[in-house]
Amino acid sequence: MRTDLFRRADAYARMLIVQPSSVLEPGVPYRSGFHWTERHLQCLWYDEHYRPPCFPLTGGETVRILDPGEWNLEAGPDFLNATLLIQPGDRWLRGDIEVHVHPSDWDAHGHQADPAYERVVAHVTWFSGPPPRSLPAHVLPLALAEPVAAMPGLSLDDIDLKAYPHAALPATPRPCEARFKNDPDRARALLAAAGHYRLQLKAARLRARLAQTGDRHQLFYEEVMAALGFKHNQTPFRLLARLLPVASLGVSRETAYARLLGAARLLPQPEAAADPESQRFIRTLWDLWWRESSAELPDGVMWRLHNLRPQNAPVRRLAAAACLFSGMFTVRHELDRLPATGCAAWHAQALGCLTTRCDWPFWNNRLTLASAPERKATALLGASRAAAIVTNVLLPFAAAEDALPDGALDHLPPEDLSAPMRLTALHLFGRDHNPALYADNGLLQQGLLQIHLDFCLSAKPGCEACGLCAAL
Repeated sequence: MRTDLFRRADAYARMLIVQPSSVLEPGVPYRSGFHWTERHLQCLWYDEHYRPPCFPLTGGETVRILDPGEWNLEAGPDFLNATLLIQPGDRWLRGDIEVHVHPSDWDAHGHQADPAYERVVAHVTWFSGPPPRSLPAHVLPLALAEPVAAMPGLSLDDIDLKAYPHAALPATPRPCEARFKNDPDRARALLAAAGHYRLQLKAARLRARLAQTGDRHQLFYEEVMAALGFKHNQTPFRLLARLLPVASLGVSRETAYARLLGAARLLPQPEAAADPESQRFIRTLWDLWWRESSAELPDGVMWRLHNLRPQNAPVRRLAAAACLFSGMFTVRHELDRLPATGCAAWHAQALGCLTTRCDWPFWNNRLTLASAPERKATALLGASRAAAIVTNVLLPFAAAEDALPDGALDHLPPEDLSAPMRLTALHLFGRDHNPALYADNGLLQQGLLQIHLDFCLSAKPGCEACGLCAAL
């Protein structure tokens, strides 16, 4: 992958290294076989929805995690005061947890000489292997890879890193505000560097996935499906993409939609329709679905259907997926034929490719499958969601395949401002700043998200000892 595409990423990466009391440890490079970060493993350990229910030990014993511990936002072990139960025998362990990718990372990070790690009772790693030579005898080595592989449908790609550990910040002005409030050029330079860094990580992850799977069309389909699912339904969308591979959608748009809705268990009854046209359409979908007899998502896969904007409803997003990936030639084939023109033209053509394929007359004036037509037209795939797909999927995918036009990171189309973007901007630039600083630039918005993940989530009240301030 070309390193010059993300020319500012190194500047931001250096800022991550100089944090004086940082809880971050050396980053794990994306590579074939493991393309996630240590933070993914921390989130997996912390969240009972992702964490395996038990871990096997040598000798036939098992370990249950009764309490994963408190997420430590300061130096020292990753989690404090965890409770583990070893069976048979009902032996209880209480202490701290350290999380790494490889068992050897315990030695590599020098924990054996740090008294802060004396209360560690379990060393949690992704890969299994011989315990590090300096690991105390009382510390349990627990490997995640095998028990996670035994949990069908679980993917670390679905973990929303921005959601953990829900750190709360006070409403008083932050230290960064004094540094950036009156220096917009410096602010934009920081956000651009963080945006380059974030997109470089995305491209490296996709490059590793491509090396693993060897199926670029399926991988692209899965990534777009996850983006269509947005944050609330990302996991069900990704599971559906694996249950119904892109090769199974090489049919008409309506048939592909019926397959997606049926497999997702989201196909409504015709009687629920508010008008005859909708009723006829739903009956057509049922007729197409009954001919399929395809597999369905397990009952345990739950859809988020409430407290969503109507544009983000899964039934509507699946209609967009059917538009993008049905037929002999999917949107991926069309994108492959785009000329390698200047960055502005490439963005416009990519956006046009997405939105044009999602022009479905039935949906032009409807928000739901069963609702009556609205007076106001609503695009099946709006400009902001299309821009999010371009930035988060198309661009890093092209970079992973060394097919990204020069300058494509400049003037990325903007997305809707999310809550993490707004919160980070508030901390960096103050309450009365002008959002025009970043609102029309997708690269700078990516920078806000990366700073939120690397710094703001781990900030203590008052932002004392913030690594970003020290780096600046």
